[in-house]
Amino acid sequence: MPFVGLRAKKFALRELEEHTDFVKSDWNHLKELARNEIEATLAELPEPLQRQAKTLSVTFEKVPNKGLQADGIEADTLGIFTGAEFAARDSEVIPSQITLFLENLWDFAENDEEVFCDEVHTTFLHELGHFLGLGEDDLTERGLE
Repeated sequence: MPFVGLRAKKFALRELEEHTDFVKSDWNHLKELARNEIEATLAELPEPLQRQAKTLSVTFEKVPNKGLQADGIEADTLGIFTGAEFAARDSEVIPSQITLFLENLWDFAENDEEVFCDEVHTTFLHELGHFLGLGEDDLTERGLE
């Protein structure tokens, strides 16, 4: 009987590894799609704005972590800007950055790559707007809600 148990464990581990590989490749695919969309978005910006935007780091997370959620960031948030606005960068304590939550964006897009890329584009521009000092009302007026 222990042999059957060992065989079952090996089968379960192989199934888990295959699932993990699928999740990793899916995650890598989402990151690649997001990177490509951000590069395309940056290329469309006017030169002065493009220069400013390229100073900003962009990171990808799956979802907001528990620390961010404890600070009031909703679990289904698509992206956030942290750090000093461009105009206030002389007093910067931490580097400014945009974080995009790719699993939330994917869920929002209902697993559609085209919608996902559109939403990465919009969310990136929304957070870039915060970097440039725009408030929520300003962003909504520009269709970047």
